[in-house]
Amino acid sequence: MIANAPQTLTVKNLRREYGPVVALDGVSLAVEPGTLHCLVGPNGSGKTTLFRILLGLTQPTGGVISRPEATVGVGFQRPSWYPDLTVAENLHVFGRLMDVPADGWQEYVVDVLGLDRVRHRRAGALSGGYAKKLDLALALLKRPRFLLLDEPLADLDDVSESQFLDFLASYAGAGNAVFVSTHRIADFATVLDRVTVLDHGRVVFDETSEELTTDDRSMTEMYTELVGPTDAKSP
Repeated sequence: MIANAPQTLTVKNLRREYGPVVALDGVSLAVEPGTLHCLVGPNGSGKTTLFRILLGLTQPTGGVISRPEATVGVGFQRPSWYPDLTVAENLHVFGRLMDVPADGWQEYVVDVLGLDRVRHRRAGALSGGYAKKLDLALALLKRPRFLLLDEPLADLDDVSESQFLDFLASYAGAGNAVFVSTHRIADFATVLDRVTVLDHGRVVFDETSEELTTDDRSMTEMYTELVGPTDAKSP
């Protein structure tokens, strides 16, 4: 069942079964504009299934989804662009496909991500870090109201990571919703507004940063206690 929601992306009692396997078991959460919301969980916890349902790529077995009528940008764990085109050509093609206005936003994103120096390099020949940056740039190209990113810090160097985290915090602060799926919760500790932890298809933790400030544990300690020391480590 799909309902209309003008502002917030929400799911209630979401369930997804693959035969005898229950990937999501009664998941409820809300992704709100103006927040940087982290979704965390070990491998097999249901994060990817939830992302696919939010994007309409997978249908739920049960539950209710409320999707706002707003622009959505997506960055997957595996970059998705045309490998035989240059960075500039990819930006141009995707910009035309998405009818991106010529208002300077694209150049701003290119500058933030440091893509100018590889603008004329073929995308398929990029290093892992620049390949990831191109994918992030494409996700941001139309200045989406809702930005969904899967492991956005993968392959980024320390400087690029810090700059992009600052950008995400600013982007959310401007009234956009940033929903990030990650194993690296500690990296987002200083910028996140809300964290949701999935384990075995269920929400085992869901609190705002304000609520977390009353907890003496670090973000990593909290996560480790919830899902176990082995799963809490980044792959």
